[in-house]
Amino acid sequence: MTKADLVERIYDRVGFSKKEAAEVVESIFEIIKVRLEAREKVKISGFGNFVINEKRPRKGRNPQTGDEIVISGRRVLTFKPSQVLKRTINTPS
Repeated sequence: MTKADLVERIYDRVGFSKKEAAEVVESIFEIIKVRLEAREKVKISGFGNFVINEKRPRKGRNPQTGDEIVISGRRVLTFKPSQVLKRTINTPS
């Protein structure tokens, strides 16, 4: 599913114009992005949680040469689905 698909579904179901539907979708993603940039947890009830985790620097190896290297620390975005979403996905049709 793409942003365009979301816009189309909002247009069909809610009755907004396509421009308004696109603005709604863009606004939602912008709000989520800003909250994640602020390192806040984003919880969407019945869907799941988006969380930023910090990874520390660690030692690794270059697979081609075998030389030891330091892998820099970084932030990683993770998603944990809610129990409701898990049940929905795993319910036989």
